[in-house]
Amino acid sequence: MDSIMLAKMTSKNQLTLPKSITEELGSPEYFEVEARNGQLVLTPVRIQRADAVRAKLAELNLTDADIADAVARARR
Repeated sequence: MDSIMLAKMTSKNQLTLPKSITEELGSPEYFEVEARNGQLVLTPVRIQRADAVRAKLAELNLTDADIADAVARARR
């Protein structure tokens, strides 16, 4: 990913990113924003909705014992 393009700051302080750049990153909806050494660094992040996480946990049918075992293994 060696693409360099211009992005425009609007009068409402919004940044418009080139579509080809965001598509290259998988069209993320959210970015972590950081000012670093005079540069603006945008890092794509994936926000997981709590309901999606709860649904996935329900699918796994985890018991309290399963969770306790996993925590114990992680602490070793």
